[in-house]
Amino acid sequence: MIQHRDTLLSEDLFEKRFVCDLDACQGACCEQGDSGAPLEPEEAKLIRKHYAKLKPYMTERGKEAVAQQGTSVVDMDEELVTPLVQEYAECAFAKKDERGIWQCGIERAYRDGKIPFNKPISCHLYPIRVKQLKHHEALNYDQWPICKPACSCGAKLDVPVFRFLKDALVRKYGQDWYDELGELYEAWKKRPKKMVR
Repeated sequence: MIQHRDTLLSEDLFEKRFVCDLDACQGACCEQGDSGAPLEPEEAKLIRKHYAKLKPYMTERGKEAVAQQGTSVVDMDEELVTPLVQEYAECAFAKKDERGIWQCGIERAYRDGKIPFNKPISCHLYPIRVKQLKHHEALNYDQWPICKPACSCGAKLDVPVFRFLKDALVRKYGQDWYDELGELYEAWKKRPKKMVR
């Protein structure tokens, strides 16, 4: 692990390569999984407050799921998350575009200037997952088979995970934090390599 201010970073953020390939995965992360997207309490409040403006970006079954469950739910791990459309498993806020690719309705509404906040930071940061420890936040690289095309694309383009997630990391921790992370990466690349026997 690499310590950076109040965060602990897995070296995978430097070592692994990753660039989303939506044409290959079809936005499957919006559709697959046992639970919705993790939400921060403030995000849940904003979604509830601006829900009327999100409805045009949702499917009918997504709106039905919210009507039944609410704009956020607590999952089996006692985490606050977005609701799922139960019989299909996609996030209630997901909707396919004209190419058949799942898109986040929250993100689309934000980009259209309809709401003042972007998609959940947990989605924006993926494949990084953040875990709160006693004195630090731990940033780990999460490997999911559906993201295999993103790993291949990232390797082809030689883009480390943290570079691909620049916008999300700046949103979460600020520009100065990210700039310093880039300096840490340059120093990390120059570290003595481990001997292989």
